[in-house]
Amino acid sequence: MEVAAALKACPLFKDFSDVGIQIFAAIGVARAFPKGSALFQEGRTGDSLFIVHEGSVRLSAKSPTGGEVALAEVGGGEPLGELALIQKGERLCTATALTDVLAVEIRHADFQKLTTQKPQACVKLLMSVILHFSQKVRDNQGAMKSLVGKP
Repeated sequence: MEVAAALKACPLFKDFSDVGIQIFAAIGVARAFPKGSALFQEGRTGDSLFIVHEGSVRLSAKSPTGGEVALAEVGGGEPLGELALIQKGERLCTATALTDVLAVEIRHADFQKLTTQKPQACVKLLMSVILHFSQKVRDNQGAMKSLVGKP
């Protein structure tokens, strides 16, 4: 898998030039996840952004009763765990490969080092992450209101 091609297919990088893509391709790591394996697990420290290149990933979380609740399914081009670039923190869900998955991983530590070398590119990616995440919040506004009991 070519890391740059995977980044180009991701909406986080849609406004990046080829040079910008190459900056992040240099720190991106190609990863393969066999069907059934976890890309990351709920409750564990999140320290990487993943971009699915090929395959399908299920996002799920534990319910208050201990069962597992399916949240979403994502495929090629989709980012996962994007907030881990901004700050390491506890994963809010589990990401499990529904098929064999090829993904690019960008680690928090590598991104932080890059901020001193290529600050403009990093700020551009952070703005893209914020816009992407805020769109997710807007798209799920109804579900969030139902959780707090508001119509």
